[in-house]
Amino acid sequence: MFRFFTTAKWALWAWLGSFVILSALWVQVQIDVQINEWFGDFYDMIQKALGEPNAVTMTEYIGGLLSFGKLAALAITLGLATSFLTSHFLFRWRTAMVEWYHEVYDKARTIEGAAQRVQEDTIKFSRIVESLGTSLIESVLVLIEFFPILLGLGAGITIMWFGDWEYGLVTGALIWAVGGTVLMIILAWILRLVGIEYDLQKKEAAYRKLLVIAEDDGTVRPKSLEELFDDVRSIHFKSYARYLYFNTGRLAYLQTNVLVAYIFLAPAIVGGMISLGVMQQIIRAFGRVEGSMQYLFRSWPTIVELASVYKRLREFEKAINANIEAERKGTTTAS
Repeated sequence: MFRFFTTAKWALWAWLGSFVILSALWVQVQIDVQINEWFGDFYDMIQKALGEPNAVTMTEYIGGLLSFGKLAALAITLGLATSFLTSHFLFRWRTAMVEWYHEVYDKARTIEGAAQRVQEDTIKFSRIVESLGTSLIESVLVLIEFFPILLGLGAGITIMWFGDWEYGLVTGALIWAVGGTVLMIILAWILRLVGIEYDLQKKEAAYRKLLVIAEDDGTVRPKSLEELFDDVRSIHFKSYARYLYFNTGRLAYLQTNVLVAYIFLAPAIVGGMISLGVMQQIIRAFGRVEGSMQYLFRSWPTIVELASVYKRLREFEKAINANIEAERKGTTTAS
């Protein structure tokens, strides 16, 4: 699966491509930091304008809007370019995987579900890595940039349950985010979500294979197809039930999450300790830090799918290598 990074043919795409994508993501985070600063200045201007008529000129107000427009346009352009490059990068990764599977397909074709592994699982792997990989890197970069910002903004104001402690705001974000993530990991482990996804794909693969055989073999009984589809139905229904329990906890947490920053800031807001602009900066920075630390929580369903795909491809490659080794030993013995 990782020959893309170890093969000379793909070295330029693998390493230079990774560097360019990482650099682009870093610049995007820097733009996000500037947008966070803009929120503070702009909302302070709004508070000033609402408090006293004509305290802010139309030129100043329009200028504030235009400054955001420039940052947003830059962020959109860079985001589109990064997405385009990442898609090409990951298709090359998929190509590196597929090329090896093609080379050894005479050893792979006898393995159960070989066609699905080569075609479907490789494209699933690349698409999931695209979404999870870029969001993981972005989450780390956002955390690095916004953590000190939140630390500075939270200093000197009273935080619910933490009082005037200068680390109260970041500690609250850490406890809430990590606590929610740990809760979801435990729930997913209890419900065996990775195993369910893996079993679901195996049942679907067996059903698809028999359908393909039935296209050319008229002796395949309809009952055989029905029996396999009963297995497919059973595993899907089990998956729906498990995810119902999981999503109940997940959605309850996310809905509560909307109010968490306002709860922590309650003493400062009620006491008039911060301006509207500073509050907006804190709320946004808190959300970015909290969101970065909630990466596993927010991405868990996709992570479960990636773990299942990885498990299937790993088993597939192990089976291929075992076939190659068996053939090598057979050749050695014969000679």
